[in-house]
Amino acid sequence: MSDDEFETEVTPDAEGIAGSVEDRFENRVIMKLPDRHNPKLQRLMEMVNSDDDLYALWLAANVNAVERLGMTDHGPVHVKIVMNIAVRMLRLLGEAGIQPSVVENYEMDSADAEIIVAMAALLHDVGMSIHRADHEAYSLFVAQDKLKALLPELYGAGHETIVRSEILHAIISHRSGGRPLTLEAGIVRIADALDMASGRSRIPFSSGSLSIHSVSAAAVDSVKIRKGEAKPIRITIALTNSAGLFQIDQLLREKLKGSGMESHLEVQVTVGEEEKRLLTDFIL
Repeated sequence: MSDDEFETEVTPDAEGIAGSVEDRFENRVIMKLPDRHNPKLQRLMEMVNSDDDLYALWLAANVNAVERLGMTDHGPVHVKIVMNIAVRMLRLLGEAGIQPSVVENYEMDSADAEIIVAMAALLHDVGMSIHRADHEAYSLFVAQDKLKALLPELYGAGHETIVRSEILHAIISHRSGGRPLTLEAGIVRIADALDMASGRSRIPFSSGSLSIHSVSAAAVDSVKIRKGEAKPIRITIALTNSAGLFQIDQLLREKLKGSGMESHLEVQVTVGEEEKRLLTDFIL
């Protein structure tokens, strides 16, 4: 499986797409990832990409985040990256013989786990369309209606309810202090934190926000997810400046703690031989 199959670093950044509703739809981001002979996942992506209501929710979430609050992208580019990272991680764990929770608890299939991870990633921030505060909780009731519209084409009543419940659990578990009870939820939690590659700074440095948060975010150059050596997954994060260590120590470490993924990940951080200068001066 090639890294190139997964779009974990997507450009252009959605933060640059503004204008009318029509303009934003004209620049529509298409959700895709390798379906790997998973017909349910293939059909799901078709339904997602034809759902204008869902796309409008991502746009509304991003307007609140980027244009009204000065935060980073929480819209379609963000959820596409998180989905690709999450499914990539799930498959690497499967190759290492680690079963998803929906397989272990309900004797369902790994293909169903991919549905859970993909949809949780796509819907985890839709509550931002309402407000930043408690957006994880708002995401639950927004996602509930959307899942009830999409999942019945893929599942019968009993299975649909289980899959929907697992997706909602993964959504709420990505919040600060969240405690994932499933492998799938832990994966989504970590994938959300890994959208930090070059141009994807989690705090908008380029807009003039100068703090250890913004400077450290700007120092992250790339994030690679590959098969690990000591553990199933190796995450390699390349920094252009050692200030980026703050992102790893404070943000990624917080997401990893209690995620259930601690024993599955090895995180390697590299800093370029010549560190990039990020600041010339700073006024308090």
